[in-house]
Amino acid sequence: MHGAREDSRIHFPGHAGWPPPRPLRAHPIRHRFHLVDASPYVFRAYYSIPDTLTSPDGKPVNAVHGFVDFLLRYIREHAPTHLALAFDESLSSSFRNDFYPPYKAQRELPPEELKAQFRWCQQAGRALGAAVFSDARYEADDIVATLCRRLVRRGHDIVVVSNDKDLTQLVERRVVFRDAAKGLDFDVAGVQRQWGILPDQVPDFLGLAGDAVDNIPGVRGVGNKTAAALLAVYADLDAIYADLPGVAALPLRGAAGVAARLAEHRELAYLSRRLATVAVDAPVRADPRVLRLKPAMPAAVETLARELGLQRLAERMLAPRL
Repeated sequence: MHGAREDSRIHFPGHAGWPPPRPLRAHPIRHRFHLVDASPYVFRAYYSIPDTLTSPDGKPVNAVHGFVDFLLRYIREHAPTHLALAFDESLSSSFRNDFYPPYKAQRELPPEELKAQFRWCQQAGRALGAAVFSDARYEADDIVATLCRRLVRRGHDIVVVSNDKDLTQLVERRVVFRDAAKGLDFDVAGVQRQWGILPDQVPDFLGLAGDAVDNIPGVRGVGNKTAAALLAVYADLDAIYADLPGVAALPLRGAAGVAARLAEHRELAYLSRRLATVAVDAPVRADPRVLRLKPAMPAAVETLARELGLQRLAERMLAPRL
């Protein structure tokens, strides 16, 4: 090779120079990422704290106060090194409305005084040093799912923080679902004990039973108990529809009627499963450097505190973290 001295020695297996040494490979560092479905905690704060808590110009700030209090307690109790907050940017539409316009259509839009507080909650999250995500087309669930899937593939551990049981579909060996309000964690076995299904069966369960909260229709006449009973026998919706005669013969009350309803509403079942399945292609970066919880930013905290009149809360936001 030009410019290099060729080694004329011949190496044989067993020779001191054979095989050639491999370069040392650094093992990737495994982190635990806390991915928070933030919107439910904003709503919870808004409806549990009186709206008499207002800013200097008279705007309600109860949701901001409650949400920041939740975040501070969570950080204090769990000491996360990596924390992401996912918000619903649009509370009335997503890509799911493209193929099923009634999705969540029955929900009342949040009052104007709450809409403004969502923006302040995002500002507060950033001021605390957390990574904040939202998207007009993808829901917070989809953002959490996308980050979760990409980080798990890189060998990291995940805590999904939410009170929405739909997100239990993400639970696996490296993923725990945490209901922070109730102080409960669910692994795979915990999901099965609590809801009678495995985590990867959650979309199939909702495809059968539906979800009135999100206006997911499901199969008429098939409730939660029947859906869980079917999924105790069959792995998923596909296996159920491949054996409807077997469903009719199951030792279930009204099994023949269940099989008939399944046959009649097949399209709705598959549509409902599609609606209930979280997307994992949201336009977000699963970069550990971006998701690392950084120190609170004094200037941003003080600006928010001055605008909203939350000076005492600001002092807690800037207090050293243990």
